[in-house]
Amino acid sequence: MSSPPVAGLRCRRITEADLPAVAELLSRGFRLRPKPYWLRGLRRQADRPTPEGVPLYGYLLDNGGTPVGAVLLIYSSATWENPPTVRCNLSSWYVEPKYRTFGSMLIATAIKDRSVTYFNVSPAPSTWPIVEAQGFVMYCRGELFALPALTTPVEGAAIRIVTEASQSTGLPENDLLAQHARFGCLSLVVEHRGESHPFIFQKYRVKRLLPTYRLIYCRDTAEFVRFAGNLGRFLLKRGKPLVVLDANGPLPGLVGYYTERRGRKYARGPHVPKLGDLAFSEGVFFDT
Repeated sequence: MSSPPVAGLRCRRITEADLPAVAELLSRGFRLRPKPYWLRGLRRQADRPTPEGVPLYGYLLDNGGTPVGAVLLIYSSATWENPPTVRCNLSSWYVEPKYRTFGSMLIATAIKDRSVTYFNVSPAPSTWPIVEAQGFVMYCRGELFALPALTTPVEGAAIRIVTEASQSTGLPENDLLAQHARFGCLSLVVEHRGESHPFIFQKYRVKRLLPTYRLIYCRDTAEFVRFAGNLGRFLLKRGKPLVVLDANGPLPGLVGYYTERRGRKYARGPHVPKLGDLAFSEGVFFDT
C-alpha cells in the first residue's frame, strides 16, 4: 500500500457540522453499527453538561476536508466523587487503513491533558498492547454475569425509582441519577435504616440477544452485593433476571459466572474509576 499524502492532513476537534461525515466514517469502521446509531449517540453527547473548554464530541483526522479518522471523547465532571474530578471516556477509535500511520497523532492529541483521567471501557483484545503502550493501566480484568435474585434480600430495605422529574434525593449523586434517567437508564435508590444507596442500570443485550441489565453506577460493588437480593427481585419483575457488572474475580455472595474473555478496562490519569462506576460512558449515550 502506498504512503498516504500528508499535505492538508491535520488533527482537529469534531464540530456539529462534521457529525454526518463522522457517523459515516464510524459506520465503515464498526460495520455492525449503522450511521443512524452514531448520529443518535453523537447528538446525545451534546445534550448534557460538560466541563468548560473540552471537546464536545472528540477529534478527527481531516484530509483536505474529509474525515479519515476519529476518536470520540465523552467528558464529564465527576461531582459525585470526593474530591470532584474531570474524566473522559475514549470511545470508538477508528482510522481508515490508508492513514493508520497517523493514528498515534490522533490519540496523542486526545489524551494530552494530564489533569484528566482518561478511560477505555471497550478495547478490542487486538488493541490491548497498543492501549498499554499509550500509558493506560488495566483496572478491570473481566465481567460477572450475576443472578442477584438468588441472593437473600436485606429485610426492611425499600427501593424507589428516580426519574428526571423526581424531587431531589438529597444525595451527592442526585444529578447523576436524574441525568442517567433522562438518557433511558434505570436509576434507583435503596433505602435502609435511614441511609440511601444509589444504583444505576442500563438495558443491555448479551451478544445482542439476551436482554439484561448492566450496572452503570454504584458507590462500591460491595453495596451491590449487600442489596443484591432486593435489587435482583426488583429487576426480575421487570423481566430481566441477569445483571452484568465489572469485576476482577468472582464476588462472594453472588451467584453468577465470571469471565475475563471480555470486560477488560483501562485508565490513565490521576483518578482511576472505581469498579461499578461507568457513569457517562459510551453505553449510556449509544446503547441505551
